[in-house]
Amino acid sequence: MKLRAPAKVNLHLRILGRRADGFHDIETLMVPVSLADEVTVETDPGTTVEFFCSRPDVPGGDANLAVKAAREFARETGRAFSARISLEKRIPMGAGLGGGSSDAAAVLRALDALLGTDLGDDALEAMAAKLGSDVPFFIRGRPAICRGRGEILEAAEFSARLPLLLLKPDFGVETPWAYQNWAASHELAGVSCAEQSLDGIAIVNALERPVFEKFLLLPVIKTWLLAQPSVRVAAMSGSGSTMFAVLKDGDSGNELAERARAEFGQGLWTAVCTT
Repeated sequence: MKLRAPAKVNLHLRILGRRADGFHDIETLMVPVSLADEVTVETDPGTTVEFFCSRPDVPGGDANLAVKAAREFARETGRAFSARISLEKRIPMGAGLGGGSSDAAAVLRALDALLGTDLGDDALEAMAAKLGSDVPFFIRGRPAICRGRGEILEAAEFSARLPLLLLKPDFGVETPWAYQNWAASHELAGVSCAEQSLDGIAIVNALERPVFEKFLLLPVIKTWLLAQPSVRVAAMSGSGSTMFAVLKDGDSGNELAERARAEFGQGLWTAVCTT
């Protein structure tokens, strides 16, 4: 079975406080985007999990969420099988775009179909929550308000096809670090992390504060994006390091991406896509 595993952006991400278990309670509006990995899953008799990826820097074994997903599916269902997972990787790592979580959700959905377990979305989401906070969102892959640590989902009415430009420097941000440093962080002088409005939708990310304090290129990119005539709003997705801009016109995306690389270096990863 071959599945698309879409990336996501957080149109808003608010942190409500730290929990007793060390996680943070959040409220975030997440929407899938057209940028996607391609995950192929094959099953055979046995009990092994093999993993292959188009990018050699993507870790394999139990360090990879897709592999963990296959092992978790076997534990939860009691089914014995061997899985061969092949990943065509297009979503960068450490980007705040949920690529690893989406790959894991795709593996769960594929195994449910291939093995005929017919668990249903609710059961798959419960299984996904054991793998990571973002994984349940990708089971259905539809816009949702996510609460708790991200595992409590409420379908969101969001039918817009917003044109986006994604920009990511050649470094990632570790999600646990961003959350751990949120409470003590402050806005940088001259850089606003205030809420923006897009057709009545709040665009804001509480994690910009700690991430911008450490990774000083990111607030520069955000400020540059907001100064471009073709950009409506701009913010960081998830814990970064991807900045996204909602464009006035999708046709302007490639030209703006080229100017961004000229401004910030050819090592800047860019993608033009839509929600």
